[in-house]
Amino acid sequence: MKSVTTESRYSSERFQAFLDSVSSLSLEHRFQEWYNVEVAAAIDGCKLRGHEINSETGESLLFLNRSAVLCVPQKGHIAHYPRHLIHCFVDDFRHNGKDENGLVMRAELFSISPAEEQLGWEILCRSEQEVPSVQTNVSRWLRWLNNE
Repeated sequence: MKSVTTESRYSSERFQAFLDSVSSLSLEHRFQEWYNVEVAAAIDGCKLRGHEINSETGESLLFLNRSAVLCVPQKGHIAHYPRHLIHCFVDDFRHNGKDENGLVMRAELFSISPAEEQLGWEILCRSEQEVPSVQTNVSRWLRWLNNE
């Protein structure tokens, strides 16, 4: 019983860390409220394993035990993707120079699902200094994807 309580508390702390990350963004009040009410209700009782936030768009990706949840506040969109349908793709352009868009590296989590419902969480890297951060994210993604 004690480990369930510890697990529950740990998940609650992760969810609070997620909400704290969202509150630090420069989002309109209605989007902040959407996260605190709608997203919180949608994932109530789920064990949050981690999260990522796009600070430019306010979108977020939540990692649960066996799935991911994409939150798009501008559309009021919450999409759920089973982990077994998600893949990781990395393009490393460092050995051949930057690509035509000036990218050094690109990493993406994507889903195999209908076109209108696909997950496409992407990190773009335009300088060598950003590479370790992208590698850290990809490592975290792969641990989550391969976790049994």
